[in-house]
Amino acid sequence: MSVLFAGQVFLFEFNVVELAPQGWALQQIKTMGYADKYQSRGEPIHLVGVEFSKASRNIVGFEVETISP
Repeated sequence: MSVLFAGQVFLFEFNVVELAPQGWALQQIKTMGYADKYQSRGEPIHLVGVEFSKASRNIVGFEVETISP
């Protein structure tokens, strides 16, 4: 999910994992180059990876990384 708000770009990736967080959501944003098309905007880009547990049906992992222009 991409959100352009207040001169900033927020890119979210949501993944479902079995039990424990594995860091795949944030890594997927980087690997797939989702931020590439927003680089030319010259705005901060926030990468947000959220992982949900299939078993507990709740958030088990949350990572944020900011790319400065």
